[in-house]
Parts: sequence; C-alpha cells; structure tokens
Amino acid sequence: MAHKSHRQKALQSQLEARPAVSLVSSPPPQADTSMEIDDADDDVLISSSVGSALAQPTASSSSTTQQPGSSSGFAPLPASAQSSVLKGEFRRVTVPPHRMAPLKREWVNLYTPMVEQLGLQVRMNVKRRAVELKTSGHTVDSGAVQKGADFVKAFALGFDVNDALALLRLDDLYLDSFEIKDVKNLHGDHLSRAIGRIAGEGGKTKFVIENASRTRIVLAETHIHILGSVQNIKIARDAIVSLILGSPPGKVYNHLKTVGARMKQRF
Repeated sequence: MAHKSHRQKALQSQLEARPAVSLVSSPPPQADTSMEIDDADDDVLISSSVGSALAQPTASSSSTTQQPGSSSGFAPLPASAQSSVLKGEFRRVTVPPHRMAPLKREWVNLYTPMVEQLGLQVRMNVKRRAVELKTSGHTVDSGAVQKGADFVKAFALGFDVNDALALLRLDDLYLDSFEIKDVKNLHGDHLSRAIGRIAGEGGKTKFVIENASRTRIVLAETHIHILGSVQNIKIARDAIVSLILGSPPGKVYNHLKTVGARMKQRF
C-alpha cells in the first residue's frame, strides 16, 4: 500500500513538471498604436513676423514677372511696332466685263476712300480688266489691302459705291454669294418664276427683305449676293430660300415682320 502511494506521487510529480498544451492559440500581443498627444503643441504659436517674411519673397517675385498694364506679364508692344506693316503687299481684283463701264464711271469715287482712308496705292489695269492694290508708306492698318479688295469686289458684284463703302468703315460686314441651283435645281419657266418671286413686282420683295434684315441684295440672273453682318445675312438668306422653294410672298412678309420686331426689341 505504501509502495503504491509512492508510485502515484512519482507520476503526479511528472505530470506537474510537463507543460500544458492548449488547443486554442492565443492572439499575439498587440503593439500599442495609440499616439501620445503632447499638450505642449497647444502652446506653439506662429509669429506674424515669420509669416510676413515667408510671404515677402512670393510677392516680390510676382511683381517682377508682371508688368504694369499687361495681364500676361509681357511688356506692351511699342507704337512703332504696331504701326508697321509688310511692305510690298499686293492684291489684284478681277472685274467682270459688264462692270468695266460702271468702274470707269465711278472710278473717282472708288479710289478716293482707298487712298485717303487706307493709304493704299490703287491702279486700274484695263488690259487685265482688274484693279490692283498695293501698300505704301502711308498705310497704317495691317488689313488695309484686304478691306480694299473686299470693297472693289463688292462693287464688281453689282453693289452701289455707297453700300460697298460700309466695308471700309465697319469690321463686321461680309459678302455672301450663292446660286439658285444650290437651293433647288430649276430649269426653264420654273427658274424664271423663282427669280420673279425673289425680285417681286418692281423689286418690292427684294426691298422688303433688305429693309427687314438690314442688308443689301444683288440679284444677277441666277446668282444672289448679300452684303451685311453674319446674323442679318442669315435672315435674308432664309427668306430668299423660302421664296425659291415656292413659299408665297405673303407668308415670307409675315415671317420677316416677326423677325424685325425681335431685332428691334434686342437692340
């Protein structure tokens, strides 16, 4: 009995000495990720002198890059460079044969504004049936040759000198030309009736379109030329297209009255 108890004590001592094995793994120890807040940060102040010192270099750098009177930072172009144009710029505008007689008759009224207002050299070349334009030392505007060419072209298309003169005074006037066949392919009597609808009795329809749209219209057989601003040219062109397609003049008049009232309210 004493022997058995001694044996049990030996087994019990061995079991106590053996480490216990756990089937559930314990989680790894987590590092303390909490950030310590230092109360001393509340006592830190940025002095105004330091802030002004930091802002001073940026202000000085911006003042050096931007020049007075120029938002892009570049110095304005001197007046001598602005008034200079390309010397020897040349343009030749051809004149149709049936407009040579009116050109000779109105030649004084044509070249006078181009010489006095634009400072161009103007010459009529009878052999080539053209008007030649060239810059001179008195030319100031860089687009003077283009304006003069548009002026002569408007007269060659059939516009009056006083109407074409507006191209030299205003910058937002343009020329638009198209044919009746561009709208609808007509032949014979159908083409003649379309031209008659555009012109009207004694030119009444054409005058109504001109007054309502503030444009000038030249009807040369199947060719139609319109002089005016972009918006006004569109109004006149839409009215002419409606007449070509067969709309009655009364319906076109009513539409022009509505458009004219809108234009008066706008301006």
